[in-house]
Formats: sequence, C-alpha cells, structure tokens
Amino acid sequence: MTIEAILKEDIQKAIQTNFEIAADEILLQPTKKEFEGFYTFVTFTLTKTTRRSPVEIGQIIGNYLNENSRIVESFNVVQGFLNINLKDTTWLDLFGEIISDGSFGTFPSNGQSVMVEFSSPNTNKPLHLGHLRNNFLGDSLSKILKASGFDVVKTCLVNDRGIHICKSMLAYRELGGGETPESSGIKGDHLAGKYYVKFDVEYKKQIAELVAQGMSDEDAAKKAPWILEAQRLLLLWEKGDAETVALWQKMNNWVYQGFSVTYNKIGVNFDKTYYESNTYLLGKDIIEEGLKQNVFFKKEDNSVWIDLTEEGLDEKLVLRGDGTSVYITQDLGTTELKNSDFHNDRYLWVVGNEQDYHFKVLFGILKRLGRPYADGCFHISYGMVDLPSGKMKSREGTVVDADDLVDQMVKTAESRTQELGKIDDFASDEARKLYNQLALGALKYFLLKVDPKKRMLFNPEESIDFQGHTGPFIQYTYARIRSIARKAEQAGIAAVVPPATYQMHQAERELVFALAQYPTKVMAAANEFAPSIVSLYAFELAKVYNQFYAEVSIFSDPNPEAVQFRIALSSVVSETIRKALGLLGIEVPERM
Repeated sequence: MTIEAILKEDIQKAIQTNFEIAADEILLQPTKKEFEGFYTFVTFTLTKTTRRSPVEIGQIIGNYLNENSRIVESFNVVQGFLNINLKDTTWLDLFGEIISDGSFGTFPSNGQSVMVEFSSPNTNKPLHLGHLRNNFLGDSLSKILKASGFDVVKTCLVNDRGIHICKSMLAYRELGGGETPESSGIKGDHLAGKYYVKFDVEYKKQIAELVAQGMSDEDAAKKAPWILEAQRLLLLWEKGDAETVALWQKMNNWVYQGFSVTYNKIGVNFDKTYYESNTYLLGKDIIEEGLKQNVFFKKEDNSVWIDLTEEGLDEKLVLRGDGTSVYITQDLGTTELKNSDFHNDRYLWVVGNEQDYHFKVLFGILKRLGRPYADGCFHISYGMVDLPSGKMKSREGTVVDADDLVDQMVKTAESRTQELGKIDDFASDEARKLYNQLALGALKYFLLKVDPKKRMLFNPEESIDFQGHTGPFIQYTYARIRSIARKAEQAGIAAVVPPATYQMHQAERELVFALAQYPTKVMAAANEFAPSIVSLYAFELAKVYNQFYAEVSIFSDPNPEAVQFRIALSSVVSETIRKALGLLGIEVPERM
C-alpha cells in the first residue's frame, strides 16, 4: 500500500472509532508550505454529522493517529485543517521502495490503445510557432499516455489539397520561373510558403484595382482573376488533369522533404501519416448510410444536413447539393478509416481551439450514427500562441517560422552558455549538442508549461533563461546532480539507504515527499491530457532539490550514512528529472 492509502485507512478507522460513523472517501492534499506537515485532511465535512467543531474533530483524529498509526509522527490543527507529519522510518521505507523500483513512474499496460493525431500541416507553408505548440503537445501526450499504460499510435493528417494549396501552385506557375529548392537554396516548404505569400500580394493588388473601377470590396474579392484561376485549378485537380496534378505533386514533394528536416530537428515522428488527398472523398458512403437511417436529411437543393439542435448545436451541412464533400464529410471518412486501420479504444485530435465547434459536430454525428468508437473520441483543444508583436498570419508572411526560431534559439543558447564560461573544455561536437539540447529544452518547456487550453504569449528571451521557471533551469539542476554522482564515483562513495535509526534532515524528508509524487503526476497528466502537470512537477522537484543542496552538505557531513543517503537521494532525483523531461520530449545534458 502507498503512504496515502495507509493514511486514508488510518483516518477512516479514527472516524469510525471516535464518532461511530462510516467515513466517505477520504481526501488528502499536500500541506501548504507555510504550515508544518506533509499531508492535510480537511475536517469541515464532518462537522454536521459529528456536531463538533472542525478544530475539535482535527484534535481527536490527530490524537488517534499518534497513538495507533504506524506511520504518523505528529500533527497540528489549523482551523479545520489537520496537518500530518510522518515518521522517519516511513520516509526511509518509501525511499527504499522508490530506489528499488526500476519502473518507478511507469505503469503496466492497461490493455487499452489510443491514437493521438497531431501536427496536421498544410502543404502551402512551412511549420511555424503555432505548429510547434501543436507538435510538442501531441508528442508529449503520446509519451505520457504510454507511460500511464496505454498502447499509443501517433498519426498525422496532412492537408495537401484544397484552394489554399492551389493558391501557392498558381503563384509559382506564374511567377516561379522554374525556381527549385536546389536552384534557390531555399528549403522546399519555405519555397511553397514564399509563393503562398506572393499569391496574397497579387490577389490584394487585383482586388484594389477592381475596387478602383467601381466594384464593391465583396464582389472584387470574388471576381479577382487570380482567385477565379485558383478555383479553376482546384476543379482541374479534382478531375485529375495531368498538368495540374504534376505541378501539385512536384510542389508537395518539396514540402514533404522540408517537413522531414523540421520534424527531425525538433525530435517528432509519426507511426502513420494520412493525406487529405486520399481521404477527402471517404465520407460520402457514410452520408448515404446516414440518409437511410434518417440521421441526415436533404433540402430542396439536394444538399444533405444534420439537425444537432438537441445537442445544443445547429443544423450542419454534410454534403453540398452538387454532391461535393465539405470538411466534416472528410473527417467522418478519415475517422472511420483510422478505426478500421487500428481499432483503438480512444482517438485524440490535437487541434487549436478555433475548431472546438467542428469537433463537437463531428463527435455528435458519430454518436447519432451509432459508431461504437464515438464515446472514445476527444478533441485536445489548445490556445493560440501570440508574440509580443501580436498575432501571426501565414498569408501575410508574419508567422514565426519553426526552423528559423529553432536556429535562433540555438544561437541564443550558445551565447548564454559561453557567457557563463563553464564549457571551455567541451569538444566542438559536445558543445553543439549542448546548445541544441538547451534550445529545444527551452522551447518545448515554455510551450508545454502552460495549460493547453490557455492562449499564451511566447517570449524567446525569457524561455531560455537559466534561472526561473524554464527548461534550462531544470536541465542545469540535472547536470549539477550528475556532477555530484561523478564525484561520488571517483571517491568510491556508494549510494545507500540508511538504517531505520537514521535521523533525517527536514530537507531530506521534503525531497522524498517530492519524489513520491511523480507517479501521481504522470497519471494526472494522462487523465487530464495536460503535459503542463508534468512540466510543473519537474520544475518543483528541481526547486526542492536546489533547496536541499543549499541546506545540507553532501560530501563533508561527518556522518557517512548521511553522505551515502544524500548521494542516493541525488541519484534518484536526477533519474526522475530525466524521466519527467523525457515525457516532454526534452533531453538532459550530462554536463553544463
């Protein structure tokens, strides 16, 4: 049994013995830092049934625990809060279990599988800062869910067709002059993005010219030559026109090569990639099936709809009157295909919160259709990323490119590290590896430490600070501990759990308590789909260790048991930091 389980059982016995009532579920919480204790039980809920004050209840339960619990050392009552201290033997036993558990923080298989779909790039532009939050969330969630016992499949749906792709194609056809990634020295996805921006510039110019001739803004936007030609290109592509398809394939292949470089740079990969060009027609059979079941209905123009007003939504178009699909049609088909391919118990979509309504509709339709996997579908909604300069816009070329950002972060990591002057003995390859670890650690941690649902402001300078709530601060703590481990090894000092007679320092107790929280945090992050829980835990553990490091001597304590114990504590902390940051996709440096 865990400490929490033993303590809950003891509190239940105390309530039963002293008040002769059966206690409901016992809830424990960490004691607030301003009070003495590690676990707190709130007594207010018992006042009505016991007809006693919260303080009196706390005193009665506390006295019982002191006399009868094998793990409780002492207690104090603050208003209705019973704060509990544990015996040193309890902490030492707990640490012994942690140090002997090679799978600490990793749960056995729960027999369930989950698919995490993330990234979802468009082939008309490179990945940008917003994509990075998406990719890091999806990748981290996949790792956390795997650690919590799920069999995980990582997938990506590439948006490789549609009017936005045709815009880049048109601009390249008219203005490209045969430019290629090789001839220009421009990465393939950047080259496609360059012509997406050029389309927007020319399109706005044409709109302005039509407005100057007396046309309204709305009509000009619909009748500008380039938007009409882009729409024609889309129709030609859907008809399989050889020349159009060849241009589409050529530009998409450039983009895929570019994406591959970026994914490799940021440490993200997928088990399977789906392409919209292969899936956008798949939903039509499902629409036909739904019409027969009266899930959908037709309007006079032959368009097909579903009425989701009972679910608090609206009527939703699922097929146009001319028989062409809309986005929800594709998603119905793609979801069916994914289930056919993998038969997962859960399906997660990591997609920005601007698509909240879309996924409510998708899941509502799946439930109306009676799909058995519908209840296992979840939209992992996340907020947009803003910059100090404001919102990003791809078509106007104001996005922060992912490749450029990573490169700039590496340069910043290099300059910050060299300012500290602590790696003068590093070989050039070792130094470059460190700069990359720090840069990606800073970037990933900054984007993952915020609750996914919240919109966030990204500040590159703040993210790479070696102090404060940052990835490099945690990485530095790990490197410091690894230095201690090397020193202990050179001195021949073993890491040993002390005997039951050992008198612990308060900083040691707090460190064991912090370590013990790790499995709970991993499971909470999995249940809430929130890597931010693991992020905050890693930071708090690093803080507790640094406080421990400041308060106790590791090597010069006259008690050899204390030295060996502190070496052991440090070793487990470093391994736990490595595991926690690993769940965020962050590597740790052995030296800094």
